[in-house]
Amino acid sequence: MIIDFSAAPSPSYVVDERLLVKNLKILKQLQDRTGCKVLLAQKAFSMYAFYPLIGHYLSGVASSSLYEARLGREEMDKEVHIYSPAYDEKDFVDILKISDHIVFNSFSQWARFKDQVKAAPRRIQCGMRVNPEYSEVETSLYDPCAPFSRMGVTKANFDPDALDGLDGLHFHTLCEQNSDALEHTLEAVERKFGKYLKTMKWINFGGGHHITRAGYDIDRLARCILAIKEKYDVEVYLEPGEAVALNTGYLVSTVLDVFENGMKIAILNTSATCHMPDVLEMPYRPEIIDAGKPGEQAHTYRLGGPTCLAGDVIGDYSFDHPLQVGDRLVFCDMAIYSMVKNNTFNGIALPAIAAYNDEDGIRVIKQFGYENFKTRLS
Repeated sequence: MIIDFSAAPSPSYVVDERLLVKNLKILKQLQDRTGCKVLLAQKAFSMYAFYPLIGHYLSGVASSSLYEARLGREEMDKEVHIYSPAYDEKDFVDILKISDHIVFNSFSQWARFKDQVKAAPRRIQCGMRVNPEYSEVETSLYDPCAPFSRMGVTKANFDPDALDGLDGLHFHTLCEQNSDALEHTLEAVERKFGKYLKTMKWINFGGGHHITRAGYDIDRLARCILAIKEKYDVEVYLEPGEAVALNTGYLVSTVLDVFENGMKIAILNTSATCHMPDVLEMPYRPEIIDAGKPGEQAHTYRLGGPTCLAGDVIGDYSFDHPLQVGDRLVFCDMAIYSMVKNNTFNGIALPAIAAYNDEDGIRVIKQFGYENFKTRLS
């Protein structure tokens, strides 16, 4: 059934439950096939209305902060993993209460907190993030292995004498990549840290695996997982975020004005700056339903947001008809990162959050107003 986006608030994020389940089934099949455990990386998708559904397929959550860990514990209550470049002393008591795995970024952090971990009333498994100094990420903003990276311990700084109490190793070098990049990364990880892995209980392959993307080589991924499990007798974790909700969400927007300044320009009630910041950070050009590239269809427009930022431009698109005030435009693949990164710059309202399935149609889960803007400030 085709979604009737005219029934959704504008602006709003709409997540298609049918497509989410399709992705989750692929990830569940990978778990069943290899015995690995797949975690939801909440940094990409934290729409907790779906956590009970996600928990039916996956093994738990990966968190980057106390609040994410708490959200995973409260709303899914399966395995809760956490990693941070540095933990704050004031948060750590609560982190100990809700986390099953804690990954440290340096041996100095491990030294600082290991006594608290050992004194905790329940067993918490701890790991160390390593930096294999190998990455195929092209965008420097997203490359955790770039020179002078703050992410993970390099071989030169690895301390074999400080491993007592550590149960696993963690690495994260991928960003929206296929399993060949993982295979190449594993060669570097094994070369630099393989002898220490032999004493561990688990290894975490991190995120960035585009497992649910068309054309992704799942067979190669499965071979990588099984080879590491067999060679080192360890449990393997993966923590993709994008793969869970890839291509499952939309951002519904409305044309507010149309005018000319050397080309046709349309202002929308949604903003790249506020509602889809990765458009500017990556940068990338999101697809719009029934729109084409500039010049591909009869009428080309530059689409911009309503903020005062000159660079709040989503991109150039063509349509088979002239745009009119009130027209709905629907951006694709807006479930991942957009919702977790959005903001209220200029006092621009946050989009509503909605879900769709064939039984209920569009169901509005949350709407935002002035109080959501005001209460973030003083």
